[in-house]
Amino acid sequence: MCVRLQGYDIIGITETWWDGTYDWSVGMEGYRLFRKDRQGRRGGGVTLYVNDQLECMELCLGMGEEPPESLWVSIKGRAGTGDTIVGVCYRPPNQED
Repeated sequence: MCVRLQGYDIIGITETWWDGTYDWSVGMEGYRLFRKDRQGRRGGGVTLYVNDQLECMELCLGMGEEPPESLWVSIKGRAGTGDTIVGVCYRPPNQED
């Protein structure tokens, strides 16, 4: 609710700790949800909420060995402007460089 009052267009969250059991409760009215839950382990996970008035799509960047906690979205620019790529990443403190 506070988010809607502030009028944010994009919200990124790390360490969501979500898995498939949270599907019913994580949506926010007025936002499109993109999420990448950590698989097979507890914790982690990243999420982007994008204002549903913005035209957007999730990207697969093809970085080979992609980090498990990163998510990228392309947001279409208004007339005469380029698209914007927005990402959210999480690096666990015990992960090697």
